[in-house]
Amino acid sequence: MAEQEGVEGTDAQQINGEDSGPQFGLIMQYVKDLSFENPSAPAVYQWQGQPQIEVQVNIGAEAVSEEVHEVVLKLDITATASDGVAFKVDLLYAGLFGARNAPEEQLHPFLLAEGPRLLFPFARRIIADAVQDGGFPPLMLDPIDFGALYMQRAAQAQAELGDSQAPEVTGQA
Repeated sequence: MAEQEGVEGTDAQQINGEDSGPQFGLIMQYVKDLSFENPSAPAVYQWQGQPQIEVQVNIGAEAVSEEVHEVVLKLDITATASDGVAFKVDLLYAGLFGARNAPEEQLHPFLLAEGPRLLFPFARRIIADAVQDGGFPPLMLDPIDFGALYMQRAAQAQAELGDSQAPEVTGQA
């Protein structure tokens, strides 16, 4: 039993034991850019009422090498009240992800949905600390469903692609 003649490999594993299936992993993460603005200080600390919080999220990914990709999570947060802007936080938080043997149809969703999901808790903490260090209560952002966001954007892109492939109608009525 110790020795087998004719070892069979599966689709995910080669005969020599080297894994040939798709592999993904987070190599490292880091702050690319962080900005906190408190334009109305010190008057802002006397304002009454809760500010309205606007959060904008953008995700980008680009290849660093054949098997390494950088995913950038951009969070722009603005807190405004009737008296003006209370604070503004801009964060570019990035991660390097390794991807080996990954077909494009798996790589794209991983980089734009799973990658940001892994980075978000750390970015959330950085924002909470920056807001608190600015003299405000910590801002705890609600979780974001990056998978649903990816699917929504993919559907929009598909709809736009479908519109652009429709034949053009020209002429005068």
